[in-house]
Parts: sequence; C-alpha cells; structure tokens
Amino acid sequence: MQSLLDLLDDAAARYGDRPALGLRRDDGSAERWSFAELTRRSKLVAWRLRAAGVGPGDRVLTWSPSTPELPATYFGAMRAGVTVVPLDLRMAPESVERIAAKADARHLAIGSGRDGPDPREAGLGRFPTTSVEALAAPADAALPSEWEAQVDGWPRPGRDDLAEIIFTSGTTGVPKGVMLTHGNILASVEAAHRIIAPQEHRVVSLLPLSHLLEQVTALYYALTVGADILYVRSRNPRVIFEAIRDHRVTTMVVVPQVLDLFWSAIEREVEKAGRERTFNRLRSIVRRLPYRLRRLIFRRVHAQLGGRLNLFVCAGAFLPPSLQQAWEDLGVVVMQGYGATECGPASVTSKQDHGLGTVGKPIEGFEVKLSAENEILMRGPSLFHGYFRDPDATRAALTADGWYRTGDIGRFDATGHLILMGRTRDIIVLPNGLNVYPEDIENALRTAGLRDSVVVETRPGRIEAVVLTPGSHGLPQGGDIPARAEGAPGPDAATVREQLNAAVKQANATLAAHQRVAAWRLWPDSDFPRTHTLKVKRDEVRRWAVVDAPLPVQEEGTSAPA
Repeated sequence: MQSLLDLLDDAAARYGDRPALGLRRDDGSAERWSFAELTRRSKLVAWRLRAAGVGPGDRVLTWSPSTPELPATYFGAMRAGVTVVPLDLRMAPESVERIAAKADARHLAIGSGRDGPDPREAGLGRFPTTSVEALAAPADAALPSEWEAQVDGWPRPGRDDLAEIIFTSGTTGVPKGVMLTHGNILASVEAAHRIIAPQEHRVVSLLPLSHLLEQVTALYYALTVGADILYVRSRNPRVIFEAIRDHRVTTMVVVPQVLDLFWSAIEREVEKAGRERTFNRLRSIVRRLPYRLRRLIFRRVHAQLGGRLNLFVCAGAFLPPSLQQAWEDLGVVVMQGYGATECGPASVTSKQDHGLGTVGKPIEGFEVKLSAENEILMRGPSLFHGYFRDPDATRAALTADGWYRTGDIGRFDATGHLILMGRTRDIIVLPNGLNVYPEDIENALRTAGLRDSVVVETRPGRIEAVVLTPGSHGLPQGGDIPARAEGAPGPDAATVREQLNAAVKQANATLAAHQRVAAWRLWPDSDFPRTHTLKVKRDEVRRWAVVDAPLPVQEEGTSAPA
C-alpha cells in the first residue's frame, strides 16, 4: 500500500456494505455507516474542501468529538492532498491558539456537541470554518454530476507524503508538531497485524481520535480487519456501559485510567451485592484456568459487558500489574504496548505472552535499545519526519545516528522483555546519590490500596506522596465518567486519615529504605490534572506540593496531621 487511501479502498472492496462506523447518542439512538458509505463520504469531504479553497499542501485543523464524520474528514483531506492537524477537545484555548499559529492552517473543520471553548475564545475566529457534519453530509443537488469522477482523478498521496501533524506539547511553552507521513502510519498499522492475532473485532472507541494510538489501532488497523467500530457521544457512564453491552464489544483500546475506572465500577457492584469475599476468592482460584473458563465463571460480570469482551490493548501510561491481573482474572487478556507519537510502536506484549509489569519485546522491524544512562532509544519505519518548522527541536530529539530519544528510562529482563522505570525528568536523585523512581513507589501504594498517587521530593531527600481521597479517581475535566455516583456520601476525615496512614505504612514495608514515603498530602480535587491522553500532569502536582498550597501532612509516627 502506498497511502492510507489504499487502506480504505481495500477495506471497502473487501467488506462493502458491512458496518464500519457507528455512533450511539445519549437517547440510545444510533447511526451506522458501511465501509462503502465511509469511502463515499470521504470523497464528498475532499470535494467540499477543494470548493472551500483548501488545496494540496494546505493544512486543515480538525476539532471534533469522535463521530463517523471525523474519520471521513481525515480520509477526505488525504484525497484533497491536504494535511490534517488534529486538535484535542481537552486543550485549553491558549494551547489551541498556539498550535493554530504554528501550523499555519487554512481551514477549521469543527464538530458539533463539543464541550470545549468557543473557537473565537481559542483564537480561531479568523479561520474559515466548516462543520465536519457539513463536510461529510450526503450528496445534494448543489453538487455537479461529475464531482465523484473528478475526485477519483485527483493525484493520490504516496508513502513519503505528509498525512498529518500531531502537536504533542501544546499545554506549555512552544508546541511541537510531529510530522507523520502515510508511510509512517502504514508501518504502525502493519506492525499491528504482526502483533494482534486474528479474531472478530467489535470495538467501542472511547479515546480521542486526535491521539495516534486510537487512530492506528481503533481506526486504521480496525478497518483493515473489517471491525465494527462504535463511537459514543456521551460521557455518561450509564450510556457508555449500555453501548459496550449492546455492541457486544470484543476489543477495546484503552489507557490505564480507563481500565481502572471500569474495574472500580465492577468492584462497586460486587460490594453492593455483598459478595466481595466470594469474588476475591474466585479470582485467586481461576488464575490456574484457561481464559475461556475464567470468562465462563465470571459470566454474570461479562453479561454486563456484552458477553464477548476478551481483549484490551493498553498503552499511554504506566499500567499497574495489579490492575492488569484483575482483568485477566476475569478472562480478559491485557496486551500492553509502548511507543511514542514520534516513532509509533516500539514494543508490545501478545495474547500468548503478556506477563505482568512488562511492555513486551521489541516489535519485528523496529529497533529498541538503551543509552548509557538507560534512556530508551527507538528507530524504525514509523520514525517521524521531524517537528514542523522546528529544526532545533528535531535535532534535540534525535541522536547523531538517528535514534529517537524517548525520555523514558527502562531495562530489559533476562528474557528480553522491556520494563519501564519512569521518565528521565521525574527521577529523584537523593543527596546520597541513589536514584528513586516515583513509579515504583506509586505502584507499591496502589498495591496497598490507593487508586492513584504522585510521588514527589518536597525538599532534598524527603519523599512524599500526593494522594487522592479513597474512592475518588474519576476522569478529569468534568463531564466524564465519575468515580462515585452523584450525591453519594464520601468517607469522613478521620476514616480517610486512617486508610491513608495504613496504606502508606503497608507500602513502606515493601520498599527499600531510600524509597520510603515520609509523609502524604491529600490532593484537594477528586482527580489529578491530566493531559488529553489521561496522563497525570506531574509538574502541576509537584508545584502544588512544594510551593503553591501545602496541606497538613501526616507525619510518620504521629496520629494526627502535623
């Protein structure tokens, strides 16, 4: 294949009128597009972009929730020779404005139903704007009869042509636009075929299509295997779980935060039924059984998830081993991957080899190695073509011989599996020279019962944990899946102190002396601030803990906050 258009055309030729994309609305109604319909709608988008004065070499911003019209806009832009610049709905107005200026775009394609700021607030009022719904609308009498033949006659992109620019650092400072060619993205899709064993795929898409992980796995790869993809407009948990059940989902692409939210919902239902002891005893027993039998034993849980769920593909952040084990106890394989927007996938586990705490072996055709400082370096056919109009940042991101510097620290175990240890910028170097990896301590705290925490050094040699109130771990920014039903009572202050003290003490008992937590601080909100891919914004938490708003700290060995 020479471009992502070839991918779509091949899928349409093989699957035709089978369902490809769907949308479930809040009221339960649904819209369905076939593979053939997606192809036709993409051609309509291409024609309308050209008619709006957007042509080859131009860039178009897309700012929309995930709906069938958004992939149609992506493919339509490719047909028109236009480069897509996806904007995430979570981005702050000032970030969007910086990215728009940096991208030097010609047009804005915007989706309805956004919860974000008005385009004018984000500095986008100067752009000619069309809704993705209007771009991908069915053909009408205003179109000339020969429109489709003209679109089919336009030059098609090749593997070296730019497909999209994804800005990865728009929240602070100068945004960097990762330039990805059709060949880069196709290489990632081809890698997915080598990784994921053939099976039926019915997908509910929850992650933003502005993120490369969701594009590669839950759109481009999914289309090549004839998957039935469903988008959910609502963030209401009831609507989401109904969609998962009714769609009879088999496969989901997630980040660890989503896995955690789903698991906490299951635990709440088990607790409400008074079956915690039985549930946990069964979990410990079934680990010796085949996955098919595990799903049978927990069939009541699976019935609420549609009865077909068997695979999670998880990436984007650290996955606590205990969370992976919890889902695998139910018979759902969790494949964990590792990569970056700049270089696509690097390593991943498989359905046959998915041990806890590892992101698998390097993917065939992709190279991964460690620097002298144990920084993970990567290169391969999906390696980006630099940052858009930023040669200095491009040079800084690559070694002299062309390896991408990930900024992540890792190691290989005896069997060649890659294990992530944290970010270079987050390593705590103690006064005695020892290194402390916050993720190690955070994982120990999670094993001790804390859903989420951020470990920081508040002064030289002093390690503290910023923690959430027990039971609070919902997705950020309002309007997303809540951790607790609205109006439900939370624990009282004394109970919170007791639970947190016990968890910290339990975690410290498993840690080396130089890793132990000296104190904890309670984060004032229900969740930490997060990026659009749900990673914790550690810098904000660190600034709060060290400077901005210190809270009473439970000192080791005391019975009340100091």
